[in-house]
Amino acid sequence: MDQARWSDVDQYLDEAVVGSDAALDAALADVAAAGMPAISVSPALGKLLHILARTVGARRILEVGTLGGYSTIWMARAVPADGRVVTLEIDPSNAAVAAASIARAGVADRVDIRIGRGVDSLASLMAEGVEPFDMVFIDADKQSNPEYVAWALRLTRVGSVIIVDNVVRGGAVADAATTDPSILGIRRMNEMIAAEPRLLTTAIQTVGSKGYDGFAIALVIS
Repeated sequence: MDQARWSDVDQYLDEAVVGSDAALDAALADVAAAGMPAISVSPALGKLLHILARTVGARRILEVGTLGGYSTIWMARAVPADGRVVTLEIDPSNAAVAAASIARAGVADRVDIRIGRGVDSLASLMAEGVEPFDMVFIDADKQSNPEYVAWALRLTRVGSVIIVDNVVRGGAVADAATTDPSILGIRRMNEMIAAEPRLLTTAIQTVGSKGYDGFAIALVIS
């Protein structure tokens, strides 16, 4: 098995199981046209986020890392009409592309895009005393993952779900001798969540059009 085979299978599954969607396809096209990196979640993972949000009955979702809004649209479609997705993006140009895609998808009334450093925006949410989030999706700079998860714990409740993307990075996360700041951030996060009694956590390796990677998922239990 190699990357070409993984991509072929992903394409088959996208067509056979996930399905196509004009607004989502346009969001990915806009990401490419804007010159953003091709790091949006895969269609299969986007739909998984949608399913997870519906499974937990999420009304309020927090996303750390908007990019072009592709995953944001998947999750916004999962919350009820009076629900909310608060998504955090450091780059104003990315946020502008995302806002246009989110509006075209018809879910702008359910999405609040906040521009700034992730940790600063998370601190602002805490200071505002916002209602707890039912689900959190973290997909931003990996060196800050420990801080993002710590804030997510403060901003959730028992029964909330926290998902962190890109926790395998082609297997690099298993290298205990690494000096890569992103990999070190993932390893610190893994150590933190494994030792955190308020979380019940696992991690899953994945292969597909995005290569070899994986995600962690944690349930807030106390």
